[in-house]
Amino acid sequence: MERVTVIDYIKDQPRALRAVLKNKDEFVNPFVEVFKKYNIKRVIFFGSGTSYNASIIAAYYFKQILGIDAVGQYPTVFKNYEKADWTDMLEKEGILFVGISQSGTSRSTIEVMQHVKEEGYITLALTENLRSEIIKYTDNVVHLLCGKELTPPETRGYTVTVLTLYLWAVSVAQALGIYSKNQYNRAIEDAENLVNNFETVIKESETWYDCNKVTIVNSDRLYILGYGVDFGSALEGMLKIGEMLRIPTLGYEIEEYLHGPTMSLNKRQTVFLIGSDEVEFERMLLLRQIFKKYTDRVHVITCKEIDNDYRDIVFSVKTNKYLAPIMYTVPFQIVAAKGAKDIGIDTNIDPFEESLAHLPENQHD
Repeated sequence: MERVTVIDYIKDQPRALRAVLKNKDEFVNPFVEVFKKYNIKRVIFFGSGTSYNASIIAAYYFKQILGIDAVGQYPTVFKNYEKADWTDMLEKEGILFVGISQSGTSRSTIEVMQHVKEEGYITLALTENLRSEIIKYTDNVVHLLCGKELTPPETRGYTVTVLTLYLWAVSVAQALGIYSKNQYNRAIEDAENLVNNFETVIKESETWYDCNKVTIVNSDRLYILGYGVDFGSALEGMLKIGEMLRIPTLGYEIEEYLHGPTMSLNKRQTVFLIGSDEVEFERMLLLRQIFKKYTDRVHVITCKEIDNDYRDIVFSVKTNKYLAPIMYTVPFQIVAAKGAKDIGIDTNIDPFEESLAHLPENQHD
């Protein structure tokens, strides 16, 4: 039997995303019910790796769409050094803790969910595995409809998670009267348009990679720069390339990159700029021109129309800024998976043999 590869999971994303949208009531309704039952004033999202990166985007959604306080946290950092409410002004029932773990076995996320549940806070787990350890420590469990991924790097799971979080935010917005019926319908139509054209996103990403693979895989270092909602996308791109292509890769908020890291920029380094539809967009275009003085390997990834050449991706599929992170992640998945294949790395094998980050998956059985 032929092994399933990361590239197989990448190319399965259109089917998976359409299935998620079709079955959204399964994971949206129980989440909305939590907001209807409690007067939620703050949401704290937890996750590690891919789930942490999705948490950063989730916090952006809930602040910008719902107008409530939200934050993405590293589980161990929160457990050891943070509090749910440093002002001591919020009721415990006003704070919701969401633990995201595709496998449900992330040690740090399980530990922090156990910690906050014991302190009496509302807890909710988003997980693909409904028999996993994390469900012991949450009041509410919501099914992540991504299916199990049999390779170490998670790709389909990430895009499904981000779409899930988007649908949570817009659905709660409608339920609480923040979004009108028309605004909600438009948000869903935007999602339908994106997932129904996701094959095009993958195809255009592959074409772009094939045009630029020689310089990318022969780079000394890769930088991925994002801003606004797509700072989380930059972190996910850094993670995927680090997991698979294994070239030194750094993800930065675009303005922070200017404060020191530019000193090392040279012609053998590659810079990816995620062109989000945010207030920094014109600034990003200016920085692109400046970076090109030091290296030709500067690539913009966007769906906004710009003056571009073969180094850039201007996706023909258009979407709103909240959904764009799902699309902008794909080029980094392709760079990581196809780049690894091109230089002889087997992404089905985890070369780090010690199991430090996850519990055994059969522990709960």
